Amino acid sequence: MRRPMRRDYTDEQESKKMLYIAGGVLLLAIVAFVVTFMIYSNVMEQEESIPETTITDLATANTMTSQASTQIGKTVNEVEQSNTVVDANTKNEGTLNENLANKLAINTSTQENKEITNKVTNTTTNTVKETQATEKENKQEEKKPDPTFTKPVEGEITKEYAKDNLIYSETLEEWVTHYGIDIKADKTTVVKSSAEGTIKSIKNDPRYGITVTIEHDNGYQSVYANLLTAEFVKEGEKVKQGQTIGTVGNTATFEIADDPHLHFEILKDGEYVDPNLYIK
Repeated sequence: MRRPMRRDYTDEQESKKMLYIAGGVLLLAIVAFVVTFMIYSNVMEQEESIPETTITDLATANTMTSQASTQIGKTVNEVEQSNTVVDANTKNEGTLNENLANKLAINTSTQENKEITNKVTNTTTNTVKETQATEKENKQEEKKPDPTFTKPVEGEITKEYAKDNLIYSETLEEWVTHYGIDIKADKTTVVKSSAEGTIKSIKNDPRYGITVTIEHDNGYQSVYANLLTAEFVKEGEKVKQGQTIGTVGNTATFEIADDPHLHFEILKDGEYVDPNLYIK
């Protein structure tokens, strides 16, 4: 009789335990429902109380929510590291913006400097051109007329100018060129300056004897050779047209076989020209 009573007592305890468990589960379900309902109600109230925002505010809120959601489940160190990275990125963006602003300022300054330089260069170039034009005009205004030549000694022309053809030389006994004219005159006949100018040189030429060269305006020169003497003038002296510069002689070795005469030449810019075309 004792054994059945113990079994009934055990069954009764197990039944109570099951009831307790079922009651606990039901209680937890009720609590979870209540909590869920309260959370839902709060969310609805918050949504109704949110004022109208701009698109920028919503984007900012979404960004902050995303950042917050990404931090859920992270450790404190991970969150700090993330914040550090965000701060570094923000600083980098600021630095980049500052560098960009500096570059823009530098480019703007460089462009302004180029414009100023171009203006200065153009102004300088224009000034130089104007100066050159003025100098050119002044030179044209100051340009002197070509000199007028006269016959340096009276007499017959016994040998003509022959630059492009040949004439026979009694002294050399051959056909040669002749860059001047020979004017026949007695020894000691006075030789005069053919035009106003400056005595460039006085020398004893091995071919044409005592020779005087006078420099005139506009690149002209006159040459007086085969002279007996040239003691009336000196190098660097300014002479007038008709001024005595020497006397006729017979000192030219290349023309020693000819009668006494004056060998007379005219040059223009270093080139020999026919004296007959210039003597008036």
